[in-house]
Amino acid sequence: MTAKSTRDHLIDVGLGLMHRNGYNTTGLSDILKAADVPKGSFYHHFGSKEEFAAAALERYGMREREHAAAVLGDTTTPPLKRLRRYFSDLVRIYGQEAAIPGCMMGRFSLEIAEESPKLRKRVSASFDHWQHSIATVVQQAVTQKELPAGTDPESLAAFLLNSWQGALLRSQAEKSDAPLEIFMHSIFDGLMKQESKGRAAATRVENR
Repeated sequence: MTAKSTRDHLIDVGLGLMHRNGYNTTGLSDILKAADVPKGSFYHHFGSKEEFAAAALERYGMREREHAAAVLGDTTTPPLKRLRRYFSDLVRIYGQEAAIPGCMMGRFSLEIAEESPKLRKRVSASFDHWQHSIATVVQQAVTQKELPAGTDPESLAAFLLNSWQGALLRSQAEKSDAPLEIFMHSIFDGLMKQESKGRAAATRVENR
């Protein structure tokens, strides 16, 4: 392997292990064995397990940002439909039928918040970026009158993201997609639909 491909190979292999098993459970020996790479090569690219985990989180976040951009950035689809499609994708990708159920950032949040300020900041920054991506679509929904003018995009995006993470955590505990299905129904067949109907009714009154 070239220097670049060895580093990328280590990150890809280690990311999968840490996503599935968590930070603390995944030892350096596990990563080296799965990647079939000697310890010296690992330390040529990474100064510590923590530094390696930061690189894995960055790779994970990059993939998530690419997915969000592809779905949430599709302006040919109305904003609320984009949001529903996006979270439906997440159910498929991270639900109980997925290759690796659960969110790596959520798993790391539970494990490393106290012991690694560096990784905690990396996870927090990823959540901030994720929330802003959702808020951008919420703002578009407000602009296109799918949601009321008084809607706070960042607050609603934070609520959606926090609710999703909670549902995903409970899904892991119960080994069931039921919490994710409740999330989808409550948000998109309940809250969002009521908000949209309320906006439509207000528009009719304004136009009389």
